This record gives sequence, C-alpha cells and structure tokens, in this order.
Amino acid sequence: MSFKKILRLLSLLLPHPIFAILSIHATVQAFTIAQKKFPESASNNGIGNAFRHALWCCFIMMYCCKVSSPEKALDFCKRMTDMHEELFPNKPLETKMDLHNNTIGMDYFMELLPGIHRQFFEKSFFIDGLIQKMQNAKILKNLDDNFKGYLVYLEEK
Repeated sequence: MSFKKILRLLSLLLPHPIFAILSIHATVQAFTIAQKKFPESASNNGIGNAFRHALWCCFIMMYCCKVSSPEKALDFCKRMTDMHEELFPNKPLETKMDLHNNTIGMDYFMELLPGIHRQFFEKSFFIDGLIQKMQNAKILKNLDDNFKGYLVYLEEK
C-alpha cells in the first residue's frame, strides 16, 4: 500500500479509534465465519463472497452501534467499506459486486434495527438472515445490472 493510501486510511481511523478496533474485530469474525460456511466461494467472487461482504457490514454496524448511534455507525461503515474498495481495487464488476453487497448488509442491519434494541443484536441474527437472502441471490453480469435488495455474485468460471 502506498504512503498516500496509508494516510487516507489513517484519516478515517484515527478520529474514530474505537470504531477502528471494532471494525477490525468485525472483519476477522466475518471472514472466519464465511470461510467456515462457504470455503469454496468466500474468498473468490462467488456466493460466499457476497455473504461475507454483507455480513462484514452487519458486524461493523452491530459493534459500532453498541458504543454510538446507528447514524454514526452507518456513516463510518459506509466510509470504511467504500475506502476498502478504493484502497484495494478490483476489476469494475468485482467492485460493483462488493459495494452492492456492502449496501445489502448495511440496509439489512437498518431494516432489523426498529425491532431490536441495538444493544441486543447478536451475530446469529445476521448469519441466518443473510443465508436466507442467499437463496435469491442474483448473478451480476454487467455494470448496468441493478438487483436492488438482492445479494449479487459473479458467475463461476
């Protein structure tokens, strides 16, 4: 990573050290769970990757909401996950897929928020719900595709 990219990352994390630590924890947990549940596709562009990105955002939101407001957690999560895609660029279709699935995770958290006090969220709420959403996931083929509300993944070759 270039020095300029490191500075950009630090400009996001240093003002929010607790969010930064919680996000790292969320990242490790989401990756570990996705690898266990979907070992064939969690690290490529398959359905497990879609699950991992959405779960990652749910976990960031869950942990950050325990110490701050949902609005601040959502803002940080969006900035953090968008920056991740900028700092570690992929091909355009892969980036679209990742950003889309990140949004699905943030939206899913916000959808559940009115029914559950934010202090009582548990990881299983998101794991089970996102596995349900995987049943209707769509294959992203073009940059023009718009599958609002659905997890997306790339066709396996």
